[in-house]
Amino acid sequence: MPEFAPEPSPDEAATDLVVVTGLSGGGRSTVARALENVGFYVVDNLPQALMLDMAQLAFEAGGAARRTAMVLDVRSRAFSTDLAGAVRALKERGFSPRVVFVDADDEVLIRRFESVRRSHPLQGDGRLADGIAAERKLLEEAREQADVIIDTSHLNVNQLRRRVEELFGGEDARKLRITVLSFGFKYGLPPDADYVMDARFLPNPFWVPELRDHTGLEEGVSTYVLGQEGANDFVATYAGLIASTAPGFEREGKRYLTVAVGCTGGKHRSVAIAEELTTRLLDIRLSAHSSHRDLGRE
Repeated sequence: MPEFAPEPSPDEAATDLVVVTGLSGGGRSTVARALENVGFYVVDNLPQALMLDMAQLAFEAGGAARRTAMVLDVRSRAFSTDLAGAVRALKERGFSPRVVFVDADDEVLIRRFESVRRSHPLQGDGRLADGIAAERKLLEEAREQADVIIDTSHLNVNQLRRRVEELFGGEDARKLRITVLSFGFKYGLPPDADYVMDARFLPNPFWVPELRDHTGLEEGVSTYVLGQEGANDFVATYAGLIASTAPGFEREGKRYLTVAVGCTGGKHRSVAIAEELTTRLLDIRLSAHSSHRDLGRE
């Protein structure tokens, strides 16, 4: 093993490290390409035992290597379940790695494997579902330790790429970044939500004939939703809550916050509320963007 230079301090080590792991078929390759698009040097299928060496090399190299992403694959013979220990070792050396976990529903993963006629790397002589279950068990602790979980079940390749670029491109990556995510309760709760807002107390534009076929991104629906009694107070209350907790999250090292806004189908009320909340967060200089998980699913 090579000898390390003196331990970098957090102030000295401007190295931006991202560790990407997650379920096979979940979209790790797309995440890696998107990170390359925003300037990261990506090391794919890196043995976990070499994470510290790679981080030190990136620190010493400087320049473009100071933004390095390490993609871990369960298929690697050197993969270990102790990702938390490897990340802890990086932190003890003065680095601040961000762990991204890519996930998807079992049914979606099965469809993806079947569409490319590939077996799961851990299924052996069993079924696809057996391989996925084994991998979930192996990665259980890694998921719990992740800074951000990206559920790709309802994302196409372009949507996933945009999500990664929004999270890791442009602004100061060490600031808390907020995703305001609209969704439909009938499609299930977003598994990566930190806050869940329920907009179903507002009248549903679905029952207004001239609004039914439109969405919360359009002015008519937005004006209708935000004009309802309690709507603005609802948005203002959550904007205040997020503003008051954001500094604490940053002090605790949390870099990503997902605020999920739900209505029945994720088309009208949740979309309009999510857009308005995002605007208010931007107005108070928080880093926020909106995303609409279920828009267009009906």
